[in-house]
Amino acid sequence: MRLTYSAAVPDREPSRWSTLVLAVAGGALTWAAFPDLDWWGTAFLGVATLFLAFRRDSAWWNALVGLVWGLTFFAPHITWADFAVGRVPWLALSVFEACYVALLGAAWTWARRGNAVWRSAGLQLGVFVVLWVAVEELRMTWPFGGFPWGRLAFSQASSPLLGFAWVAGAPLVSAVVVAVGVLLAQVWTALRRGAFGAAGLRTAAAVVLVVAGTFVPLDTRAESGTLEVGAVQGNVPRPGLDAFSQRRQVLDNHIAGTLALLDRVAPGQLDLVVWPENGTDVDPQADAEAAQLIDDAARAVDAPLLVGTVEYPPTGGRYNTAVLWEPGRGVVATYSKQHPAPFAEYIPMRDFFRRFSSAVDLVTTDMVAGTEVGVVPVEVPRLERTVPLGDIICFEVGYDELARDAVRAGAEVLFVQTNNATFGYTAESTQQLAMSRLRAVELGRATVQISTVGVSAVIAPNGAVSQQTGLFTAEQLVATLPLRDSLTPAARLGGWPAWIADALALCVVVTGMAGARRIRRPDRPEGAR
Repeated sequence: MRLTYSAAVPDREPSRWSTLVLAVAGGALTWAAFPDLDWWGTAFLGVATLFLAFRRDSAWWNALVGLVWGLTFFAPHITWADFAVGRVPWLALSVFEACYVALLGAAWTWARRGNAVWRSAGLQLGVFVVLWVAVEELRMTWPFGGFPWGRLAFSQASSPLLGFAWVAGAPLVSAVVVAVGVLLAQVWTALRRGAFGAAGLRTAAAVVLVVAGTFVPLDTRAESGTLEVGAVQGNVPRPGLDAFSQRRQVLDNHIAGTLALLDRVAPGQLDLVVWPENGTDVDPQADAEAAQLIDDAARAVDAPLLVGTVEYPPTGGRYNTAVLWEPGRGVVATYSKQHPAPFAEYIPMRDFFRRFSSAVDLVTTDMVAGTEVGVVPVEVPRLERTVPLGDIICFEVGYDELARDAVRAGAEVLFVQTNNATFGYTAESTQQLAMSRLRAVELGRATVQISTVGVSAVIAPNGAVSQQTGLFTAEQLVATLPLRDSLTPAARLGGWPAWIADALALCVVVTGMAGARRIRRPDRPEGAR
């Protein structure tokens, strides 16, 4: 007896060439959803075309389809890596990240072979969503601490779906994007079969998912006072890898930017002034002249400075550090980056990777990971209390647990200190801004992204950008930030959504592989064999 398949896939497998064409189109559409284009709706279409491209029942072929989709997406998405470290590392990273989409293709093929899944369009939707989120989580953690760029959640900073970050963070936002994409693919196949009722229901479900994010309550009110903040984007002499060859000039630029704040505020009016990552690559704890310049600037504005700098411990290596400098007192608190970027700030397996690119030797001193949660306490006399600041340095904004740990440890506001000078006029800065906007919503905290060269911005707890600078300009921001101490559902849930997705993904793949063994291959519908 021939079993009737659901409206999820067509009766016959598509040709191999058509699946490759869909893969290329899907990768390009997904790339367009991210900054700088920021056409967030194309992410749904990118997922839909990939789902349709995976209709053949060959794990190896679907792995190839996933690889093609991944290359088409990642290569243009991270072109900033080409600018920063060269063609070979950029291509190698693009291929490696595309391999995760290849893994998704194989896992999906195995999972849907189970009896229940290939019979049900609804189960196919759920299983595909779970697999996608699990693969994103794997990509974000392995190897060498993972690479978070390209998560679908980061394409939705300007979309109604951003509200879902408040509920369960980036994993839920990515899941909803994938769900809408799969529904659109199922609408297409239902229409081809003439199943107009099913197509209408799935269209309605997709619309409901997109609109539902606007009903999430995003509170922006101050709960524990406000913080008066100035942020300094000092700029660098020139973009590229040699941007900090003139370290003294970069320090002078940020000193000048700090003094320029006095054109807008009176001394003592600000509670804090924030510099970016690498605001001074001259360590003020080791260089008396740099210390004097910073202290003079702090005295002039009569406010503590949160300064991005470097430290060279006697045990070797270096720390990427933020120091809180109080006028007349010097350093009173520090935070060191917990998640240095592999191949940019340190080189794992240096001898091995040198065989492929001499660029590994551009990193002459490996960065050491900090061990403390990113909370910096600052005394605010106006509030008559100490305010815990959440500090995130550069790429750390892409990793869920780092900002979340800071908020759960008491941070009432977030600062993302970053240095984008090495990425030139690429989309890296605006991609990072999208991540900062998601963190603001996810954790219910006002957020300031401050960069050496831009893009810097002030972000409300609902993700709205109230101020934004340009690229490679010297600018200052002044803002009144609401301090908040309540925890969002996402902050309370912690890593559980991702862990659940991981466990479910493993279960559905194993179950699908086992279930397929009990079904005669001729009895499987076309597209699920």
